[in-house]
Amino acid sequence: MSIKKRFLKRKPICKVTFRIPEETGNSYETAHLVGDFNNWSFASTPMKKLKTGAFTTTIDLQKGEKYQFRYLLDEKNWENDIDADEFNPTPYGDSENSAIIL
Repeated sequence: MSIKKRFLKRKPICKVTFRIPEETGNSYETAHLVGDFNNWSFASTPMKKLKTGAFTTTIDLQKGEKYQFRYLLDEKNWENDIDADEFNPTPYGDSENSAIIL
């Protein structure tokens, strides 16, 4: 998994690209980026599957914030991003959320 941050000079925005690599993506048909930036909506941020099998999406996020997120694969498997800035416990107690700090 990987995260790329591109900070804009003239706006308080960071373009963040989330990527699930081929090794993981080839095992799944769909992937969604789910986090507090989209109210944990399972359907609002689908990721595009590339010919290689990887998944990717780019979203604009506000600078100076911290966002928690996870990947939802095939609408049933939750995955964290090993390249996240940190990991935070969930309110459910049995897992963690990935987090990025902008």
